[in-house]
Amino acid sequence: MSSAVPDRALRELGRTEGTADTLGLLVRDQDTRRLVLLRALLDAAAAAPVTLCPPPLLDRLHTDWALLEAAERTDRAAVRTVLFHPMTGPWAEGLLAGLTTRTAAGPDLLAGLAHLTALAAAAAIRAGMPVTVRLTARGGQLSLPTLGAVRAEDGPADVAFAGEEMTVRPAGGPPLTVRVQPDGTLTSADPRWLPVLMLHPVLPGTGPVPLDDVDPYRTRGTGLERHGLSAATHVDDQARKAWIVSWAGVEPLLRLGGEHRLTEAAVLLRCLVPLGPPPGSGPTGEAAAHCSGTRREAFGAVLSSKPATPAYFASTLVHELQHTKLAALGALVPLHHEDATPRHFAPWRTDPRPFDGLFQGAYSHLALADYWQRFALGARRVTHRDLAWAEHARCRQQVGAVLPVLAGSAQLTTEGRVLVNEMITLYHRLEDSPPPTGHLARADAYVNTTRVIWQQRNGSPRT
Repeated sequence: MSSAVPDRALRELGRTEGTADTLGLLVRDQDTRRLVLLRALLDAAAAAPVTLCPPPLLDRLHTDWALLEAAERTDRAAVRTVLFHPMTGPWAEGLLAGLTTRTAAGPDLLAGLAHLTALAAAAAIRAGMPVTVRLTARGGQLSLPTLGAVRAEDGPADVAFAGEEMTVRPAGGPPLTVRVQPDGTLTSADPRWLPVLMLHPVLPGTGPVPLDDVDPYRTRGTGLERHGLSAATHVDDQARKAWIVSWAGVEPLLRLGGEHRLTEAAVLLRCLVPLGPPPGSGPTGEAAAHCSGTRREAFGAVLSSKPATPAYFASTLVHELQHTKLAALGALVPLHHEDATPRHFAPWRTDPRPFDGLFQGAYSHLALADYWQRFALGARRVTHRDLAWAEHARCRQQVGAVLPVLAGSAQLTTEGRVLVNEMITLYHRLEDSPPPTGHLARADAYVNTTRVIWQQRNGSPRT
């Protein structure tokens, strides 16, 4: 067994659980990878041809890096908040790819290089360091990652911070003043300032959860429509109130699913990214009323349209944080050596899935089956209990339809085999508290129908 992940931790994760120590192992590895990625970015810029990164740009990169280092000496935790923010990942990976594959600087690469200045400025502000920088507004917005943004005409803008006050002088508009509050948030009476809404912590003693609707990299490069997701959206005052109300009900509902559900949300969730309603949804649409997702390069982020109820908000977190866990575990130790050919039937998708996608889907749906069963057993209202049993039965039967494919793979690694065996154990343990008569029959019918439709569309599953 690999020493990178203790057997105890693997078995916890296989049961879709995880103590704070086990999850901390995944977090530390992801954070280390982020620091290595940032260092690789600086090295790639230094090695890039002058047509891609001319001396003035390289000098600015070194200035930004020096500012980050100075801020870290002042307040390491404040700087790590910026560097480990989920959206720093997509920016860094995209910029590194541009620096290593292109020969001339295009607008996206220039914007990516300039974004490091905004990151360094945000880190310095969080650390309480006086700083003066020139940033560039793009798409009508000047971004300060993790803090907020300013509505501004495209072009250069000067930002100065000292004491507890930041002054922004955007192109084509009067200056505005933003002040740091005791809780670290930035506020302004000027409507051009767009702060990041901070939702209250999942558990006492942990940090607040940002609802980040302003970071320019929050959905860039995701191919949202291809995955049935909507575009990122800005949250107005009315929508903010709805998010806050829904979030307030999440903690007790997560607790219904077991303390481990609260633990994984407290340890893994670093920000929420609001999405609009799914494409094709609405009174006349055929799509689902809600959509959500995660990004491997944005560890800790959950992208989600506004959940209809706190219960579905909680289940969305359970679902998506399993993807976060499994992706982080797979980065730490390989779980299988299957190829990426999309050929497998998955009852939750209409298209063929690669083995890794099947693994991910089965894992998240198994966690949902467990969550909804615990919810049903703890629910007081009959309507809530019945809905939870229906969700549990559907998820459980979906997982049962694909577990044989996972278990039968000869390409699982030792760690992957442990994980799948624990998933099977949990799957059978769910039988100890079966749903009321009728739920499993309806779930079976649902899975069988999806299989028939899938085969009509895609042909018989290949192995």
